[in-house]
Amino acid sequence: MVKKNMASSSRGIQIGSAWFQRKVKLRPQHRGIHLVTDEIIKEVPELRQFAVGLVHIQILHTSASLALNENWDPYVRDDMEMMLNKIVPEGMPYRHSCEGPDDMPAHVKACFIGSSLTVPISEGKLHLGTWQGIWLCEHRNDAGPRKVVVTINGCLRDRSTPVSPMSPMASTSS
Repeated sequence: MVKKNMASSSRGIQIGSAWFQRKVKLRPQHRGIHLVTDEIIKEVPELRQFAVGLVHIQILHTSASLALNENWDPYVRDDMEMMLNKIVPEGMPYRHSCEGPDDMPAHVKACFIGSSLTVPISEGKLHLGTWQGIWLCEHRNDAGPRKVVVTINGCLRDRSTPVSPMSPMASTSS
C-alpha cells in the first residue's frame, strides 16, 4: 500500500510525499556478481506509481553487497569477481573463521562495496544510465536467497498519464 500526503501549489509543483516499502527475496545465486535490476523491478510494481522520487535498496546481509555498474557486458561482472578475489583473498590468517574460509573475506568485500543503493525515479522507472544496472555481489560460495528492503519516497504520478516503456528518462534495460 502506498501512503501519501500530497497537495498542489499554484505552479504545478506537488508538495508532500508518498512512501512505500517492501521486503524482496532475491533468488539464490552462486558466488559472483549478478545483475538483479529486472528481478527487483518485477517485485516492486508500485514503482510505476511514482512520478519523481528516490528508491533506496538495502541488503539485509553482511556477506553480500549491492552495487550500481555495467549491465551490458557480463565479462565486467566476471572481471570484478576476479579483482575482488585478488584484493581480498581466502586463506589469510583471519581470526573469524567459524563459518568457513569464504566468510571473513565475504564480510570485507561487503564493507568495500556497500550494503545499499539510492536511485532516482523518473516517470515510474528507475532513472539509470544507459549501461547501468543493479548488481547483487554474492561473496559466499553457498549462500541462500538474499533479502533486500526496497523503500520508495516521492510524488505520485497523475493516473491519467501512462508510463511509456520507451521513455528516454528511465532506462532499466539489462
